[in-house]
Amino acid sequence: MRTADRKRLSEELATARERIGSLEEQLTWLSQRDPLIPSLLSLGAFRTRLDLDVAHAHRHGSRLTVALLDIDGFRSVNLDHGYGAGDAVLVAVGGVIAARIRINDLACRTGGDEFGILLPETAAASLEALDRILFELEDLDAGAVRGISASVGIAELETGQRPESVLAAARAALEQARAGGGRRAAVFGGSSETGEALELGHDDVIAALASALQERDRYTGDHSESVVDLTARVGEALALGGEEISRVRTAALLHDIGKVGVPDEILHKNGPLDEREWEIMRQHPAIGERILRAIPGLGDVARIVRHEHERWDGNGYPDSLAGTDIPVGSRIILACDAYHAMTSDRPYRKAMDHAEAIAQLSSNAGTQFDPEVVEALVGYLFGRRQAGLEVV
Repeated sequence: MRTADRKRLSEELATARERIGSLEEQLTWLSQRDPLIPSLLSLGAFRTRLDLDVAHAHRHGSRLTVALLDIDGFRSVNLDHGYGAGDAVLVAVGGVIAARIRINDLACRTGGDEFGILLPETAAASLEALDRILFELEDLDAGAVRGISASVGIAELETGQRPESVLAAARAALEQARAGGGRRAAVFGGSSETGEALELGHDDVIAALASALQERDRYTGDHSESVVDLTARVGEALALGGEEISRVRTAALLHDIGKVGVPDEILHKNGPLDEREWEIMRQHPAIGERILRAIPGLGDVARIVRHEHERWDGNGYPDSLAGTDIPVGSRIILACDAYHAMTSDRPYRKAMDHAEAIAQLSSNAGTQFDPEVVEALVGYLFGRRQAGLEVV
């Protein structure tokens, strides 16, 4: 064989070895990754790292926290939108988790719609990463699904605890969060045998906010409570699911919470507002959103509240959304809110009668209001009157 041929063959063999080495590295990397969400570890790799981190924490006396995150209502996503939409949700949630954890944290999909997160050097009481994840999920777009809620179980490694025990403690806390209706986190509060957990729910916060609104302005508080039932009935007429109706009810109860940031001289003015005052008043949906986004689990409610003054034709505020880009809950609240306001006495005007309010709703369907929402609301009110019942 000529020298040139031997040299060429040697170069080709070297190139082949490099390619084989590169392929082996890729295969090794892929074997440690989730097949659906490559940005996350495989379950096997996660368990291996958990073992190592537990040993390290015990050896050095450092902290270690494990969290399990489960997507609320994931089965209904598959049933309502198909398995492709379910996979899109998993990929989107996995992407958020991978993007928001710290460089030393690790995450995997432990199975189905459940994710595990390993947080070294972290106490269970200090989990800013999880807060960021939950907030971002609440405003997440994943194909046909918008806004994801999750339940989270959190456990901190105890002295002498084995890897499987701290994982079991996190799972016990997760079950506690699920049992409380989801949309919350639970921190395991005892040993893995006691199963005690501390719930971090928001029902009491919602009640407190509603009470604060009532104290701030009696009319606004009473008005919000009256709108709640109307929105639920319209949601049912539009065939919304139970979870969505629950969110709309909460948003209806708190849709004016941003008015706590409006000065008294404007909020309680006995007459029409001038343009400067209206400009201040128009800020209350955004203020309400900021208040609600500070509460874990209320991101989807906050979004509804922000957009409850958007118009079907795009001439509303604060973001000039139009048509079905406006959350359906916001569209429902706008119409129900308008009907109740028109049929209520105010210091600067008398209430309209029912027929006049219905005429106003109907004439503004397709411009201010969603036509389907108006149809559902008018149908419900007509049925109530036919039955001889009060309409609000």
